[in-house]
Amino acid sequence: MSIETNYHRILSPVLRDWINSGDEKSYSTPVGILACQREPLLRQLNATVISSVTYSPPLPAGKNAKNAKKAVLAPTIPQDAICLALSDTVIFPEGGGQPSDTGIITTADGTVWNVLQAKRHGGQAIHYVHVPDGNVEAALLAFYPGVKVRVELDQAGFERRYDHMTLHTSQHLVSALLETRLRLSTLSWSLTSYPAPCYVEIPRGMTAEEISMIQDEANRLVFQGKQIHVEVEELDPQSIKPAEKLESGRTVGRGLPEDYTGGVNRVVVIDGVDRNPCCGTHLPSLNNLQLFILPHTDALSRSSTTVARLYFLAGPRLIAHLVSTHSRLASTAAILSCGLPQVPERVQQFVDERKNATRRIEDVELELAKYIAADLIRDMQGVSGVFKKYLHRTDDSPSALNVLTAISSAFAGMAGAEASYLIVLSSSPSAQTQTNSNVFFVIGSDDKHVKLVGDGLKTKLGVKGGGKGLKYSGKLVGVWKTGKDDVIVDEILSAVL
Repeated sequence: MSIETNYHRILSPVLRDWINSGDEKSYSTPVGILACQREPLLRQLNATVISSVTYSPPLPAGKNAKNAKKAVLAPTIPQDAICLALSDTVIFPEGGGQPSDTGIITTADGTVWNVLQAKRHGGQAIHYVHVPDGNVEAALLAFYPGVKVRVELDQAGFERRYDHMTLHTSQHLVSALLETRLRLSTLSWSLTSYPAPCYVEIPRGMTAEEISMIQDEANRLVFQGKQIHVEVEELDPQSIKPAEKLESGRTVGRGLPEDYTGGVNRVVVIDGVDRNPCCGTHLPSLNNLQLFILPHTDALSRSSTTVARLYFLAGPRLIAHLVSTHSRLASTAAILSCGLPQVPERVQQFVDERKNATRRIEDVELELAKYIAADLIRDMQGVSGVFKKYLHRTDDSPSALNVLTAISSAFAGMAGAEASYLIVLSSSPSAQTQTNSNVFFVIGSDDKHVKLVGDGLKTKLGVKGGGKGLKYSGKLVGVWKTGKDDVIVDEILSAVL
């Protein structure tokens, strides 16, 4: 395997000696010039075990760690795992916003071990290897320092790598065009879980025309097949600059990780387009990148600042997105009994009809509420003192509480300010289940009486709710027990006066 190619260019000759090509060197090739970074399409490599230790789970995060940086798409490592450092590796360790690769390691006896994750510890790539039978001691013997192994990206691992690599290169291209064409800095980016679109965060939203312009320019560069290469040299600690920060304190882009000790300065170059420090894996060319930018941005408000997310897809993820989108569109067209081009119009028609139907239902419910309120007024006539009444309804409408509110409002308007009353209204669905929502609404001419009823519903039935002044509303989740719960409500109402 070549150390230096047209893709991977070593500017400092001393770095060639840092690459452990399998001889008697007792150290790992540092992150920055790993085989996976020198030749990103390489799938397997013979390597030597440098060290092997038992995996120690990290301590649980404390309450103050909620804002700590989280691993990107990091899996949960089981207790029965070991940590390996190899002379070199084709398995990329998480970093630069790019998730870890997964893969396999094969020992001399043909045993295949799954690599669940790789992470950078300082400047060293550490492989988290699953021990299927739980015999960690035997696994450590199998990976004794000096043992020869083959480290490999299996088919699933390579598909994952190619997906990540395609999207990481796309992010560099998108960020470069946003900066040079629109002066929009990339605040951060996210390589999301497959198959969701990835995104870059930018200081403001973009117009459809701006997005179209960036898309067209990206396609032009892809069509030209711009070449990509990586330049590496020794890292000069004096030249390290912290990432730029805005007035809000938000970091623009990425600086070198504070715990990186590999000593390699790595710059990814898209010929004539961009130069950017990065430790990730990238395509050797923009050719066939298949980049697509979704034609909208989502605005996000964070304290005193507002940022926006611009979403994009590329490579296998773009194909999956197109297939799933077309499948959903075709299914929707079949449900609506129309062709694909007519789906938006037909959906709009159904939405309009639904709005009209909802409006008609609300009108009918309001009219019904007035009739029920009128019946209560008739019941109140001739009653001396405070008129008390409990009314339970069976209602499968999702707006059952709105109906009770409308009844109480209509009743209060008909009764007048001089009337004395205390009304309890409740409603439950016809089909009873443990997840049902049974709703209550209490209205009265005396706020003390209303509060007493509300307290009673909470204490004796477990109703959760609240109110202020002459009104109270609440909800009881569960089965409504006719002949029991309604009797309790009557008792609560009777006990008030």
